Amino acid sequence: DAAAADQMANDTTTEPGTIVEVAQGNPDFSMLVSAVTAADLGATLSGDGPYTVFAPTNAAFEKVPQATRDELMSEAGKEDLTNILTYHVIEGTTDAAALTQAIADAGDEGYTLTTVNGAELTAMMDGDNVVLRDAAGNTATVTDTDIAASNGTIHVIDTVLMPE
Repeated sequence: DAAAADQMANDTTTEPGTIVEVAQGNPDFSMLVSAVTAADLGATLSGDGPYTVFAPTNAAFEKVPQATRDELMSEAGKEDLTNILTYHVIEGTTDAAALTQAIADAGDEGYTLTTVNGAELTAMMDGDNVVLRDAAGNTATVTDTDIAASNGTIHVIDTVLMPE
């Protein structure tokens, strides 16, 4: 009936979509969405989860040299691209408050996060900002937090993290 259809339409506007749908709806994530598609991770990140994604913006991807990006987006680079993208995902939902508390509890060494690809990130505080350090010692600053998705949470970062 019409009332049920209206209610369903209202539900879809109030409930956030999956991580992929939320990313698709944000122009700052167009390069991330392209990379997720190229790596065939769309189905995974649209699955049940829950996942916490540290999502690099287009500006973060633009810090990666063009030749490297072209290679990663090619068929030959698909495995490396998958490894990099899954390095930005942890299982479960970790909101900003829980992450900052875990960092505080961990002390000076930082809080270790195990990513979906099995490698580790270290989360630390830099003033009021949460900073993630990758395996290569590079850092990314979390610039926005707690973007809700139906299957997890997205935190925005300013640098692409590298697993090796």
